[in-house]
Amino acid sequence: MTDLNKQFSEAAAAAKSLPEKPDNDTLLKLYAFYKQGSDGDVHGDAPGFMDFVGRAKYEAWKEIEGMDKAKAQQSYIDLVSKLKKRMS
Repeated sequence: MTDLNKQFSEAAAAAKSLPEKPDNDTLLKLYAFYKQGSDGDVHGDAPGFMDFVGRAKYEAWKEIEGMDKAKAQQSYIDLVSKLKKRMS
């Protein structure tokens, strides 16, 4: 496991134990960076319009399509770190 992958895994664990739940926009950024960093570009069909949460997640991920996995992982790590500092 590379150092970046290790930091990414640690950030994912830390994100689950934040003292407060981030706002919805931040949650969508976390989701998008995590998915791009772990799965790469968005795939599959977009959820239907009645699936508001699923649709928002899909669209957030789609917005960063083409971002390098390493850059997405670093963006995720940086965002989690920022949240931890702000909430402590």
